[in-house]
Amino acid sequence: MAHELETFNGQTAFASAKLSAWHQLGQISDDCMTAEEVMSKAWLGGWEVRKIPLQGMEITDRGVTKVDCPDKFMTVRTNPETGATEYLGIVGEDYTTVQNEQVAEVLNLLVDASGAHFETAGSMRKGRAVFVTMKLPEAMKVAGVDLHDLYLAATTSHDGTASLRVDATPVRIVCANTQRMAYQRSQGSYVFRHTSNITAKISEARQALRLVWKHFEAFEREADKMINEALTMGEFEKIVAQLWPVEDDASDTARNNAKQRSSTLRYLVRDADTQKAIKGTRWAGYQAITEYVDHYAKAATVEVRARRAVIGTGADLKARAFDLLAV
Repeated sequence: MAHELETFNGQTAFASAKLSAWHQLGQISDDCMTAEEVMSKAWLGGWEVRKIPLQGMEITDRGVTKVDCPDKFMTVRTNPETGATEYLGIVGEDYTTVQNEQVAEVLNLLVDASGAHFETAGSMRKGRAVFVTMKLPEAMKVAGVDLHDLYLAATTSHDGTASLRVDATPVRIVCANTQRMAYQRSQGSYVFRHTSNITAKISEARQALRLVWKHFEAFEREADKMINEALTMGEFEKIVAQLWPVEDDASDTARNNAKQRSSTLRYLVRDADTQKAIKGTRWAGYQAITEYVDHYAKAATVEVRARRAVIGTGADLKARAFDLLAV
């Protein structure tokens, strides 16, 4: 097949967020996907890619002789459907395996808390090659290029034929053909060798890709002003009321929740050690609201809290708080 995607249990090892699956194949998600979700939906999780000793067999009239190969190893994986150990490729002794989960982690670390979300992921050539892509938020640009849709595409092989590579590209990878197109239209790329600590190279990769915020300078100017302007408790409480309005006919539960929230926010802006160095400033007010949204607001699970911090209501609240405190 031209797309080169593999299949497990009758499902194509490809996941896509919000857009129709390629060639009507794969799993589609109506929501933005987390790293865990994209691994699961694309059948990329739990492979446990590893190296095992390599041996050859010589068959002669005298019988069968096993021959060790001390400087070469076989890479194998655990099949996510059957659990069987499967051959992937032959590599050297210095080769370090990279798990699919690490590929997603690299993208997460590169974009930090930017609001980027996982867009596609898939396995090709019977697991020998995988890809994971993230869609960047419009607030971010690469190498001075301002494109409406821009993706970070991480690709790697498990057979020693390619290193882990990250490209900033306007092309959304869904198969082998679009992977090649993504390389051709790349605005910047960085290669992580399979012989080094991948996560230690994140800062270097970010610089190579020249990932920057479009409005970072404006944000920095406003932040400087906020840290030098005083904020009274009365002003802070008015901003809190604007962010979390309580209706006149609100239930007792809603009113009690609002009181608890206000009490926590007052503690964060006035007494918390995290705001000690900037206490009494508008910047402290913003930081207190951010800390509440990210760490104190009720959430069903840790995952829900993490997602809310960068997308949806949490991100919207923090953006509005910044605007209200920056005036």
